[in-house]
Amino acid sequence: MSESVHTVTTLPTERPSGCPFDPPAELTDARKQGPISRYTHPGGKPGWIVTGHELVKSVLADPRFSSRKDLMNVVDFELPPAPPGEFLLMDEPQHGRYRKPLVGKFTARRMRLLTERVEQITADCLDAMEASGPSADLVTAFAKPIPTIIICEILGVPYEDRDSFQEQIDKFMNGETSDEDLIAAYTATQEYLARLVSAKRAHPTDDILSELTDSDLTDEELKGISLILLAAGFDTTANMLSLGAFALLQNPEQLAALRDDPALTDGAVEELLRYLTVAKSFMRTALEDVELGGQTIEAGTTIVLSYNTANRDPERYGNPHELDIRRDAGGHLAFGHGIHLCLGAQLARVEMRVAFAALFKRFPTLRLAVPAEEVALRPETADIYGVKSLPVTWDA
Repeated sequence: MSESVHTVTTLPTERPSGCPFDPPAELTDARKQGPISRYTHPGGKPGWIVTGHELVKSVLADPRFSSRKDLMNVVDFELPPAPPGEFLLMDEPQHGRYRKPLVGKFTARRMRLLTERVEQITADCLDAMEASGPSADLVTAFAKPIPTIIICEILGVPYEDRDSFQEQIDKFMNGETSDEDLIAAYTATQEYLARLVSAKRAHPTDDILSELTDSDLTDEELKGISLILLAAGFDTTANMLSLGAFALLQNPEQLAALRDDPALTDGAVEELLRYLTVAKSFMRTALEDVELGGQTIEAGTTIVLSYNTANRDPERYGNPHELDIRRDAGGHLAFGHGIHLCLGAQLARVEMRVAFAALFKRFPTLRLAVPAEEVALRPETADIYGVKSLPVTWDA
């Protein structure tokens, strides 16, 4: 094993000053030294951090690396297995048991059929913004309600429960909730989902959760699946919408090009996904000794996969730190890769395509209402990166 391999001492928690969209500088510097670096987990366990695009992609497709929560060797005590249904932290065959019934429900075709509904929800949000304007917090008026309403309709969450559900999920993901409040939010959400599953079994409606009650999945498994889908379907897209709008407003030439040529919308969405990568990193554990990037990853070692740094890899994308909506951003890892590729990728794309196009068409003079450096950002400790508040204004 090479003795000159770079070391990342701690997982960086600060972005470069004045560059809220760039990965932490220490990770970018690590990538310059090579695609893999030594790393010590906060619990003191030795590990590695992978920052190169091709190397991250290869790990995600390699069955010798496990997603299992109970195998994560990051602390001095054994972690419990993932709860039933929470398949992001499982390997085959358990992962496939939960994912397979969902695959046909999130196809590109089925998600495209939702376009008209996404357009209506977006229009309603923009109508409300316009009526109360000429200023708004784009997070609460636009970025959060669109994916919340959509994912709740898909899974059959009653309308009157959506606000409280959104609040609880936000507590899980914002990186600032105290341990006590985090446990309380998780418990409340679990109890709510248990009641929801029971209600769908007793009185099925036209939604995915009701369809799943007709399978051999238990109530406990359905509860776990629902938690994963609702949390992922809401928080990631909400932060892509708000952070994406912020990035475009900070890149006026790119925004002008998008306004002038709506045909660029699809490419702009893919580039924003690459450029921002709000789901920053995931972990995998080696099931056996594996040679990776010229290093030996010993069996039982947990590695961090830095998605946001991989998506800024200059060996994969030219001028990677520039936002370029005309770039071919294909192959980005914002939705992961391999068997854990995000189920909701097509839904998120539909929501972003519709929402960004409608927002900037409705408000051609949209701009930040505060200096960019005053925009409140989620801490790097948050599971999903984003902005907490995005004050905007426009000419009435």
